[in-house]
Amino acid sequence: MYPRMMNENIFAVGAFDWDRTLFDALIPLPYGTTYNAYLIKGSKKTVLIDTVDPSKLAVLKRNLNNLNIDRLDYIISNHAEQDHSGSIPEILNLYPMARLLTGKKGQDMLLPLLDISPERIQVVEDREILSLGDKTLQFIFAPWVHWPETMFTFAVEDKILFSCDLFGAHLASSELFASKNENTLQEAKRYYAEIMMPYGGRIVKHLETLQNYDIKTIAPSHGPVYDHPEQIMSAYHEWVTGDLKNEVVIIYVTMHGSTEQLVFRLTDELVKRNISVTPFNTVTASLGDLALSLVDAKTVILGSPAYLMGAHPNLIYAAYLINTLKPRTQNVGIIGSFGWGNKMVNQLTDMLKDLTVEYLPPLLVKGNPRQQDYLDLVALAEKIQQVHQS
Repeated sequence: MYPRMMNENIFAVGAFDWDRTLFDALIPLPYGTTYNAYLIKGSKKTVLIDTVDPSKLAVLKRNLNNLNIDRLDYIISNHAEQDHSGSIPEILNLYPMARLLTGKKGQDMLLPLLDISPERIQVVEDREILSLGDKTLQFIFAPWVHWPETMFTFAVEDKILFSCDLFGAHLASSELFASKNENTLQEAKRYYAEIMMPYGGRIVKHLETLQNYDIKTIAPSHGPVYDHPEQIMSAYHEWVTGDLKNEVVIIYVTMHGSTEQLVFRLTDELVKRNISVTPFNTVTASLGDLALSLVDAKTVILGSPAYLMGAHPNLIYAAYLINTLKPRTQNVGIIGSFGWGNKMVNQLTDMLKDLTVEYLPPLLVKGNPRQQDYLDLVALAEKIQQVHQS
């Protein structure tokens, strides 16, 4: 990666990570990711906004060297997580006159995470203004997108919002701007599903705040830069407040085929009723695709065989994940099979305690499904159709 000019004296100086396949030891990265950092050269002061994951420190240093940056006045930390902050100590060593700017919560998180002298940190306040000479920055606190210390930085004259993780996408692309990459919105939605969805209520408020700013460009910390910001902001409005779709997500596992028979028959019955349905077998399904499907789905069905009287561990994990991601799903159903006893319904509903949902009548089959069980599946499909139309 080389420095790329976004606007006059504003450069993207971060790094691609083409080969990274997993984030947080959890999230699949089908298209790698980027660690975006931005350099702003004012007439009097020069600022670096965020750094890069320590594994890509050499790239950031090379980009700064290519721009002949022999002095940094400030490093802004919008977010303390190490993929953004991890290279701060080295950059502070490289530029001994630089001050690290962050909020009080950012300071409290950076000090235990990184080897930084407290004397190098300058705490900023919400809506504080920083003059760089001919350019002005404003700090906008944005807690819980997705850590408590997160903030935005707004370049006033250039009308660029440096939004940190909000609006990001795990997408390594040779194109700087989102308008040149047709995958950006889809991958931004995936990123939202995996990371931002639990904070939908907070995001609504931040979107309202941003309506007060004349934003021409959004520069997130991962993925391409939005040269048409209305596109991603409109998409976020839809994801956090829009109507859920006539969609069902079925998350299941099968051991001897009984649960899979139920899943396939229910899928057929839903398709007959013009309901979009996506089954995910947890043995083979991508976690990212599963999370992505939860953004719009009005109903989620969990399918499991009994395992020592409880749900299969794969479904325990799936229920935990759903409860953590907090999708806006309105209805949840439980189907499955057992041999000699089960406590699946109570177990799974207890694990979804943070969701506000209506539970559909459960359908648990002893042994292989029989004719009456299939009739009950028809009734379940009809019930789903009914609640989707209400």
